[in-house]
Amino acid sequence: MAALGDDVTAAVARNGGRRELLERSDHLSALDALLGGVRQHSKGRLVLVGGEAGVGKTSLLRRFCDDQPRSVRVLSGSCDALLTPRPLGPLFDIAAITGGELEELVSGSARPHQVVAALVRELGEDPPAVVVLEDMHWADGATLDALRLLGRRIDAVPALVAVSYRDDELDRMHPLRMVLGELGSDSVTRLRIEPLSPTAVAELADPRGVDGQALHRVTGGNPFFVTEVLAAGPEETPQSVRDAVLARAARLSDRARALLEAVAIVPHHAELWLLEALGGATVDRLEECLASGMLVSAGAAVAFRHELARLTIEESLAPDRRVGLHRAALAALAAPPDGVVDLDQLAHHAEAAADAEAVQRFAPAAAKRAASLGAHRESAAHYRRALRFAGGLPLAERALLLDRCAAECSLIGEMTESIAWRREAIDCHRRLGDARREGHSQRAVSWPLWVVGLSAEAREAARRAVALLEPLGDGLELARAYGGLSLLHMSADEFEETIAAGGRAIEIARRLGNARVEVHTLTQIGAVEFRRGLPAGRDKIERSLRVAQEAGWEPEVANACSYLAEGAVRARSHALAKSSIEAGIDYCEKHDLDGWRPYLIAVRSQLELHRGRWDDAADAAAWVVARGGLGWATILSLAVLGRLRARRGDPDVWAPLERARRLADPTGEMGRLAPVAIASAEAAWLEGRTEGVREATDGAVELACARKSPWFAGELAYWRRRAGIEEHAPAATAQPYALELAGDWRAAAEAWAELGCPYEQALALADADDDDTVRDALERLQRLGARAAAAIVARRLRERGAQGLPRGPRASTQAHVANLTSREVEVLELVASGLRNTEIADRLFLSPRTIEHHVSAILAKLDVRSRSEAAAAAVRLGIAGKS
Repeated sequence: MAALGDDVTAAVARNGGRRELLERSDHLSALDALLGGVRQHSKGRLVLVGGEAGVGKTSLLRRFCDDQPRSVRVLSGSCDALLTPRPLGPLFDIAAITGGELEELVSGSARPHQVVAALVRELGEDPPAVVVLEDMHWADGATLDALRLLGRRIDAVPALVAVSYRDDELDRMHPLRMVLGELGSDSVTRLRIEPLSPTAVAELADPRGVDGQALHRVTGGNPFFVTEVLAAGPEETPQSVRDAVLARAARLSDRARALLEAVAIVPHHAELWLLEALGGATVDRLEECLASGMLVSAGAAVAFRHELARLTIEESLAPDRRVGLHRAALAALAAPPDGVVDLDQLAHHAEAAADAEAVQRFAPAAAKRAASLGAHRESAAHYRRALRFAGGLPLAERALLLDRCAAECSLIGEMTESIAWRREAIDCHRRLGDARREGHSQRAVSWPLWVVGLSAEAREAARRAVALLEPLGDGLELARAYGGLSLLHMSADEFEETIAAGGRAIEIARRLGNARVEVHTLTQIGAVEFRRGLPAGRDKIERSLRVAQEAGWEPEVANACSYLAEGAVRARSHALAKSSIEAGIDYCEKHDLDGWRPYLIAVRSQLELHRGRWDDAADAAAWVVARGGLGWATILSLAVLGRLRARRGDPDVWAPLERARRLADPTGEMGRLAPVAIASAEAAWLEGRTEGVREATDGAVELACARKSPWFAGELAYWRRRAGIEEHAPAATAQPYALELAGDWRAAAEAWAELGCPYEQALALADADDDDTVRDALERLQRLGARAAAAIVARRLRERGAQGLPRGPRASTQAHVANLTSREVEVLELVASGLRNTEIADRLFLSPRTIEHHVSAILAKLDVRSRSEAAAAAVRLGIAGKS
């Protein structure tokens, strides 16, 4: 199933000479209605056409496009099934149709946002239009960025944009799934294409004397399986699609099969001139292949009707025949008639031909081009390809490939792999006696080491870099090495050390006239100052951000957005944090910088926690945790999840907190230790375990005070005071916490209100002396869903003799009496419909682990023991069983 193609004539029946698609009329009607809406309102729509491989998505879209009048412009493109996809592949196809500005941009080195802007202008010149983007599960990073941007601007595009993809190949971490989850819902329609029913399969099978029920059992109703099996002949119904394809090919003449084999080694489509170069694209044999239904015409090229058929034929080739064809294709594509070489195709055929020299000639060049387009994931893939064939390279050249591959891997967030490549490069440099290059690699490896939580190793690498480079004089690499050391000090909130190392880096950079190193380092100094509450810190980061944006320095822009966002969240500057996070994520998406996205999304989870948007906080944190990282972003996200469970009274509070502690403790860094200590202290306090607060915070509060961190020190002291630990307030304490520690609940509540922190405001009001204010605090906590704190406040009021206390939020449905959040209601409805956790996760674009937590919380809140009991409760509450 994983290899099935979508280009199928699936599910058809004869009707007056016209081949009708079975069980697809509703889908065609839906597409017609969507296009009608585009015509009427001049506002675009995005329709996501998903289904398993081979279910007939392409057939559906082709029929829909064929049915359109001439007044509707149709533009289509598809992603390539290359080992490493070509950047912006489907946009190349569309540009070949439109010509003009769009063709000029995609043929050059334009970025995805520039290409999308040109496409929008093109579509606006002759509305309405239908744009079809096929096989997006094979899309490269640049194409996914283009889809993400197009989705955001779809309202302004007078077109129906149809995107097809294989949903059975999208695991929870597939890049396309991330994009689909981020697309808005107002202008997006999801169209799920299901396999054929037994009735439809029987309609196709009965005229050929084939048992329809047996065929449905064997094929599962997959149209590709059905049509391929039937095409092979009823007398020899194969056990697999592979058998069906080979049986069908066997009926061709020898020369036609030779042509079929030539087409099979070329992904996507094979141009006629290339087939001639491969030997045998004669007209009569081409007609035979087309007539058989194995191949279809694609302009001046031909392609397999089904990708699985192509793969089956390619895999059936004898090794020498397969390698020979790839070598012939490589030679032909290196000197194409139009003189325009396709580096991605050349690298693909070079690898398949096992031609190490050609791989080294084309793969690094393809990697460099992909990186220039912001397709860093494809760039890394090309460098990996080059390294697989680097056994015969001189040591220095191999070391260069290792460093470049490591650099691309770190940009896309593949930190463990980046570390492995860097360590190998370091060994090469050391064997060559090249101290400068070794110092470069030691400095470069320190950042991914820090990201994955190996802080001690990161510091050792950074110090080793400085030690290697100092004797070589004040060169650029030494400036970068001091900048790397400054980064690690900044990450540990070491103020003086950050400025000292950073100052040395800036001094050398200015002497050399290198503004990039200066900007990079100034951002780090600004970050440590911003955390201290110094206004100059924010100014430094914002100044560096502007310079980096103007210069197009991608990592520096991502750094500045990340540190500005993190510092703003610490300081509860919510507007700045929100804008910085959104700008940072948008920039990382455009430039394929997944090395920073988890950091920014973790910061978002903290921001939404502070703002009282707890469902959003939980979803952001769960996204980070689902990626399985070990670094700062994971630690912060686990702390957020544990804290939310504690506040809501959900089960399994301590599992994420204990995991976060295990990750944070070895680092000794305040930025990792303090969030875990704070979350654990609050959870212990909510459980009434005051001694647990002391245990959670003893080490962290000392470190926060030593680092003079006003927000961490203040919050840690705040929870210790709530636990009855009497001690002097830290010298550096943020204002709201200083007011809390001074016992001025009224001023503290006002400060929290001004900052937009509703939970903290409610807790401050709960410390009031008068019952009316405390009742107000109770109602605020109940509205937030803070069940644990609300229970504490209600108990205090009852102990003071208060009566008639509010029982919590009431809405028109009984679901809210059960205190379910909106997300939990959504999950419960799907549980009641019989879906499993993995299916619910796919439906809601969340991780299965997140759904598991939601289901556990639902069972606890409904006081039921099983999913079936929860489903019954859903009917009782009016959530399920609606007509």
